[in-house]
Amino acid sequence: MTDLPLSGFTIGVTAARRAEEQIALLERRGATVVHAPALSVDPNRIDEAGLRAATEEVLAQPVDIFVATTGIGLKSWFTAAERWGRLDALTTHLSGAEILARGPKSVGALRRFGLRELWAPESEAFEDVLLHLRGRDLQGRRIVVQEHGQSLSLAAHALRRLGADVTTVAVYRVEGAADPEPMFGLIEAVAERRVHAVTFTAAPAIAAMMEAAGTTGHRDEVVSAFQADVIASCVGPVTAAAFEMWGVPSIYPDRSRLAAMVKQLEAELPSRAAGTSIDVAGHTLLLHGDDVLLDGVEVKLSPAPYAVLQALLVNPGTVVSRRDLLVALPSGTAGSEHAVEMAVARLRAALGTRVVQTVVKRGYRLAVAS
Repeated sequence: MTDLPLSGFTIGVTAARRAEEQIALLERRGATVVHAPALSVDPNRIDEAGLRAATEEVLAQPVDIFVATTGIGLKSWFTAAERWGRLDALTTHLSGAEILARGPKSVGALRRFGLRELWAPESEAFEDVLLHLRGRDLQGRRIVVQEHGQSLSLAAHALRRLGADVTTVAVYRVEGAADPEPMFGLIEAVAERRVHAVTFTAAPAIAAMMEAAGTTGHRDEVVSAFQADVIASCVGPVTAAAFEMWGVPSIYPDRSRLAAMVKQLEAELPSRAAGTSIDVAGHTLLLHGDDVLLDGVEVKLSPAPYAVLQALLVNPGTVVSRRDLLVALPSGTAGSEHAVEMAVARLRAALGTRVVQTVVKRGYRLAVAS
């Protein structure tokens, strides 16, 4: 079993839906899996009365543009309409509209019910659907948007400012996991670097994890761990975008599929375990696990300068602000930029003054060749 590509690696899985499939894919490759659902998504538990009222509102007037955002949401809506005896009326009504689909899953659901999309972005990002709409004359146009588990009220408001008449249809809402204990355990494991990667298949899962980390007082440690040691593995760019506000780098495959995400981890984790080696200020700097070697000589770093080095290594040569470095410092460190300056000074004392460059009014960077 030790020759399997993910042997020796521990991976956290935050998915609720299709979790068994993902866990099996990882375990077959030798990984140890920690399952901690971030969400409880049951699209069949919907507000029937609210959805039916929204459906009647859609049917009350002609629709110019219909935006389908998720396959599961669309199927749940149309299945409910079938129960009410309104499916034929709904699909016929929407067939006269210009149909936009966010991605292949919503395309598949549309075609299953006899509808055909006229356009879908290659990115599968809802933001690109909005960009597509903003470039057009929407004055007086009626747009129906099927929501994707989270409220799209802000997007609807932005379209209304362009003159559109917008109706949103909330099929289901994403809720947190019924039992938060596994997530609390995973948060502690991430903060303590006891997992090598965590997988995310939905943007709300990231928000839920960060919210849970905040309630336990570990958010800064979790962000720091993801910035340095723990891989945030996302199923696609839509999910990965949720990490941007936290300054967390993430990886995602070219195709937004579970198997592709696992395949990427097969390559990424062993590669990182082999060590990170870069040329900096005329020296060879190698990180292998917790070991730091400069020109082959081991350098001992205390937690604060080590955390700064890890943050600077996320994108070598890129400037990292003092504020972001402060977030990366271990918990218990003084909460001021002076603590960052002290950590940088200790790092320079250990590695050489030329290794870390100060970029005036912006922060610090490693002195790698541009």
